[in-house]
Amino acid sequence: MKSRGIVFWGIQGPGWALLLYLLVAQAIPAFDYEIGVRMGTQESAATISDVGAAFFYGFAFGDLAIYIPLLAIGLTLYWQKHRWARPVLAAALGITVYWPIVCLATLVSARGAEGWNLPSETEFWIVLPLVALWGAVALWRLTVENRKGDM
Repeated sequence: MKSRGIVFWGIQGPGWALLLYLLVAQAIPAFDYEIGVRMGTQESAATISDVGAAFFYGFAFGDLAIYIPLLAIGLTLYWQKHRWARPVLAAALGITVYWPIVCLATLVSARGAEGWNLPSETEFWIVLPLVALWGAVALWRLTVENRKGDM
């Protein structure tokens, strides 16, 4: 049996950390957006407008319904070296690359819009590119691993 190398842990470690973050920052606000605002994981409608809050809530709900379960199942199957691990985890990693890019594009597009008064974008521009980069590298490594027939 092969030992689990750096690629395995480079996917598993950040993947589980991201999943925990999503459970707190997205799953809870999907049930009650205002709790997310009070926790500081979501922006208030007073800061980003009702439309901005609705957009962020939509991502929270989508994460709860699709992304969080897909990522949890994909990471678990990958841990178990299950034959379905790659396609399920690849789907989750595709979302991992997609949603930060959409959010960053939204930040740029919303600048100056009426009701959009985000005091600072800095944390978004630090965290979201890192998430997207990790997702892209993990997806690429998963694809390379698949071609080699390794797990």
